[in-house]
Amino acid sequence: MSLKHTLLEPELLSPAAQRALGPGPGRMMASRGMMPLPPADQVAVLYQLSVDGDPTLSQAARMTAAQLPDKLLAGTLSDARIDPRVLDFFAQLVGGKPAIFDAIVSNAAVSDPTIVALAAKGGPREIDQIAENEQRLLRHPEIIGAMYMNKKARMSTVDRVVELAVRNNIRVPNLAVWDEVARALAAPRTDADAEADALFAYAADALSGDDSALTTGDAEQVPEEEVLELALPEEVTSSISKLSIPAKIRLATLGDAFSRNVLIRDPIRLVAMAAIKAPGVTEVEAARYASSQTLPEDVIRYIANKREWTKRYGVKVALCRNAKTPIPDAARLLPFLRERDLTNLARSKGISSSLVAQAKKLQSQRRGGSDK
Repeated sequence: MSLKHTLLEPELLSPAAQRALGPGPGRMMASRGMMPLPPADQVAVLYQLSVDGDPTLSQAARMTAAQLPDKLLAGTLSDARIDPRVLDFFAQLVGGKPAIFDAIVSNAAVSDPTIVALAAKGGPREIDQIAENEQRLLRHPEIIGAMYMNKKARMSTVDRVVELAVRNNIRVPNLAVWDEVARALAAPRTDADAEADALFAYAADALSGDDSALTTGDAEQVPEEEVLELALPEEVTSSISKLSIPAKIRLATLGDAFSRNVLIRDPIRLVAMAAIKAPGVTEVEAARYASSQTLPEDVIRYIANKREWTKRYGVKVALCRNAKTPIPDAARLLPFLRERDLTNLARSKGISSSLVAQAKKLQSQRRGGSDK
């Protein structure tokens, strides 16, 4: 949850700042940085004007705030007396500048949601700095989630903060693969941190191209099992195979459809489940995976129980045709099939005989006859 930028209460403003914000032409001068004010007052005034209802004043104030000298701004934002809303405003505006970032993150007044936002877009150095405050990570585990989902975060840093959370019985919210992430900690690690970081970074960069061939199209016309072959360079597949289990899970979560297509077939169940739970999985991917006879049954069961996907007819058909779909799940979807697909199922020799019998019974009921 982001911090709401509301107007500062008058008692938080100095007399000089209140005068600058008073009625008259002084407000426009202040928005352009032309009003002589101490740095702390200038920062507060620019924030106040940026959230003002006047779009002209707001735009001018934001432009001025973004152009303040780094040294002056960093010194001002390091003061623990500054309002958290002001810190959040400047974090969003110029938080990518190293000096500004350092000042905001080290300020005891900074809000946890501000740190979440910085963790989501910071670079390796910034993520490492955020990771140093373990007390804050445990208090607000959403920060760990933001770090995890940031491709620029070092794998070694992510492993460390995840282990911290697990050790303290903290569950990171809004991370669908958390169970897999936590369980993967039990797997032995043999690679050094620097090696693991480099390997993950290479794999993540290599699998970041145009994946529209896998993610778009008609979910009812998805090629069945293995019809769509994806040729990846040998060095890429080799690098993926060398990743640790936690790194594979993270790549499956953050990567594109190419990475998911590789990792959902990983022999480690935790990795395959992380791939199907990835936030980027589309309905087209779900339909293709639903038809696969080679994927783990747990993956097929997950698809069958995700209503967002089973709303699509192509996913329903694929699941009913797949012998790995649990019979209760397939039976639940049968009544939604069209006559042609139901007929094909009733004649199928590749699925459970009990499901075939249910398909025949449903056909008979639709025709108004007896199933006996």
